[in-house]
Amino acid sequence: MEQTKKVYLELMLAMLRTGILGFGGGPSVMPLFQHEAVKKYHWMNEADFDNTLAIANVLPGPIATKMAAHLGYERKGWLGAIWSVFWHILPSTIAMAAFISMANVLSHSTIVQGIIAAVTPVVFMMLLLMGYRFAKKAYEGLGFILTLIACVLAAVLLYYIHPALVIFIFIIYGTQHYRVAKGGAK
Repeated sequence: MEQTKKVYLELMLAMLRTGILGFGGGPSVMPLFQHEAVKKYHWMNEADFDNTLAIANVLPGPIATKMAAHLGYERKGWLGAIWSVFWHILPSTIAMAAFISMANVLSHSTIVQGIIAAVTPVVFMMLLLMGYRFAKKAYEGLGFILTLIACVLAAVLLYYIHPALVIFIFIIYGTQHYRVAKGGAK
């Protein structure tokens, strides 16, 4: 019973930290999730985290809540998933409820504009580092030329068609990649 309490406490603390410190939306919070899941609590290794993140990116919905649910589910099943999501979204829910009535005042505040301007480069770098990790993972699986082609093709397609369709196209290719790469052998 004591071990169960410890797991729920760890999930609560980890998800509160990701919920409180996560600024800039779901993808920019992933390094925080990675720190909690891989480095702090050792719930999974880097490769497992990257694979989970890739799968979570393909599924619909907010990435941060999907990761919270997955980490909770892996530790304590459905109850753990609900527990983790609750603690992850609690800080932003409280903050939204507290600030919603002051939205007009805050949006014109030079202090708030300064905070946003100062934090934006940090969020950009976090996203860039996550992008680098994804590119490295693609390089390991596809090689340099196919990764380059895939990135350019994705950029072009994302400009013209809906991102969900682009993801679907790449999923279809991914199911056939090794067959195509090996000249039809499987």
